[in-house]
Amino acid sequence: MRVGSVAVVGRPNAGKSTLVNALVGEKVAIVSDKPQTTRRRILGVARRPGAEIALVDTPGIHKPEYRMNAAMVRDATDALASADLVLFVVDAAGERGPGERYIVDLIAKAGVPAVLALNKIDRIRKEKLLPLTSELSARHAFAEVVPVSARTGDNVERLFGILASRLPEGDTAYPEDFLTSTPETEWIAEVIREKLLERTRDELPFAHAVLVDSVREAEGKGITVVTASIVVEREGQKGIVVGKGGAMIRDIGRAAREELEQELGRRLYLDLTVRVKPDWRNDERFLSQLRAEPKRT
Repeated sequence: MRVGSVAVVGRPNAGKSTLVNALVGEKVAIVSDKPQTTRRRILGVARRPGAEIALVDTPGIHKPEYRMNAAMVRDATDALASADLVLFVVDAAGERGPGERYIVDLIAKAGVPAVLALNKIDRIRKEKLLPLTSELSARHAFAEVVPVSARTGDNVERLFGILASRLPEGDTAYPEDFLTSTPETEWIAEVIREKLLERTRDELPFAHAVLVDSVREAEGKGITVVTASIVVEREGQKGIVVGKGGAMIRDIGRAAREELEQELGRRLYLDLTVRVKPDWRNDERFLSQLRAEPKRT
């Protein structure tokens, strides 16, 4: 067996989570077209005959302006130190910038072999791939360069094979039915966030958080009752999330509940509220609340 861990790094919105989901074959990370969707490391285990890869999906590396963002970047850079291999995901259709040079420098300092995935090739003309490959390869000696489309699946299996071939031989590290280490309550919060991101304007995503306040089983009814808060920074943002007559928050709750019921295989009652907490992204106490596991009753 080829077994090991791969740190998946890149700039925000490079398509890292979509690619991790494609490699795993199941949804283990939420996705959206908004930058900084992933806020903490997510483990997803991808398997094929003869190989088990622990993919560590990381937040997009960017210049942090808040304590929350600084923690996100630390999460990503820490993953480099403990991985057997790095998968550097670049949006082939996006603009180049200093962020990519910074990540290449981090990879070089980590001293870990790296594979470069040029993602979103379905959005770029093929003749543009060669100059991009040459440009990025000139900055670092990547073990392989793989053009890929996480959205269409183009070259995903080839990428898996290349990653597996670069990992050491060993025994499997996880049970066969293990896909992710994300706790259930954290996943509930993530799915709510995903539905919010799908439905709101560009200025809101950076200023929101989802906090699962409680999870309890309704006695004798076979229903899991989840109470959760969508936290924003300003009253105007609260109005966006609530929507006219509460239409937006009902739609977010319905979409999240339907997906969670299908994934968890049981009925859910989702009680969603919106509250305002100015500057929560710099509030260490609140940030620690987001990381804490709520009590189940």
